[in-house]
Amino acid sequence: MKSLQFISESSADGVIERDFTLGEVPGVLWSPASGADRAPLVLMGHGGGNHKKHPAMAGRAQLLVSGCGFHVSCIDAPGHGDRPRTAHDEQEIAELFRARAAGEPEGPVVVRYNAHLAELAVPEWQATLDALQELPEIGADGPVGYFGINMGTAIGVPLVAIEPRITAAVFGQHWPDVLAEKAKQITVPIEYDMQWDDEHIPREASLALFDAFASKEKSLHANAGRHKELPRFEAASAVRFFARHLGRTATVPA
Repeated sequence: MKSLQFISESSADGVIERDFTLGEVPGVLWSPASGADRAPLVLMGHGGGNHKKHPAMAGRAQLLVSGCGFHVSCIDAPGHGDRPRTAHDEQEIAELFRARAAGEPEGPVVVRYNAHLAELAVPEWQATLDALQELPEIGADGPVGYFGINMGTAIGVPLVAIEPRITAAVFGQHWPDVLAEKAKQITVPIEYDMQWDDEHIPREASLALFDAFASKEKSLHANAGRHKELPRFEAASAVRFFARHLGRTATVPA
């Protein structure tokens, strides 16, 4: 197994940020600056076209670390962030921009491309989890959650479906086409976010994916607004969700 190598470290506002590499996969681990006791781990999947340190990722990590004392990790998906794009990546991205410029639905392109990325990213996430659980501050027996919206859901659903170490997950904003069958394998508690007026993902598509999850405990958070208008308070809700299911006390805004 490849070993995890920390390559830089910084600290601000009570959060330690450590960049690492695991083979060719770059990632980041955010941790509480105080206390050496073990704490739960939350894996975060970033959105399409973004990267591991996108402001949305850093903001959610800050809430999870400062609000609950969690460790939080995110890796760059294939073809994103500090990872090179392949010819296939370039072709799919060009097709997405073409469809967007022509006023055609983006869903078919995004679903196809994200499914391809998920095939590559799921084993990378499992290897990352293996390596992170070797760290003494995390350990192999601590609870693990997963938090990913948009492309983070496209990768996260197949990951959570086969990874028994993940015991709670927050998903949202994706089409059910290739994910519904995987969602039927998921029984852990989930929280699911959707935008009621999403111009890309029809309401019935979001509801179909939510309905597919086999979890006995699942909550649907439907907010008014378009695709990119997911309210920021949903991040605080996710922190409280993980606090309940990973055994911590949350101190975040209501």
